[in-house]
Amino acid sequence: MLYEAALLFAVAFVATWLFQFAAGGAIVTGWQRTALQAYLAAVFAAYFLWCWLRGGQTLAMKAWRIRLVSPGKSRVSPRTALARLVLAALFVGSFCAALIAAFVHRNPWIAFATLVASGTGIGWALVDRERQFLHDRLAGTRLVLVGEDG
Repeated sequence: MLYEAALLFAVAFVATWLFQFAAGGAIVTGWQRTALQAYLAAVFAAYFLWCWLRGGQTLAMKAWRIRLVSPGKSRVSPRTALARLVLAALFVGSFCAALIAAFVHRNPWIAFATLVASGTGIGWALVDRERQFLHDRLAGTRLVLVGEDG
């Protein structure tokens, strides 16, 4: 996840530069900030969906020799990839947001409540019999090592 986050930082950097260039300035405030956030969410979604549908791997997944598969199928369907993206955004995204909120608000109760609620999706892999994340379990996908999927 950390490697993927580093790659997403680079994607966000280029996408933000393009947005600011198109907006005609370096300072983005008000409605432009909201538009930038929506634009970045769309860019991230496009990145993941394009990679998963094209070959089942993002660049980080290639480096770690991990592939996203749907059991019994050669490729992940667009519907399945979209379901995984939405579920992962809910679980993993809210986990990251909880960590940020814990540092910004510096309230241990907010930190505890949000981490427990959002950490369920990631923590699920610790108790799952096949070590799959909750968003993979719910979307019907699996992460496998390259070479295990045939």
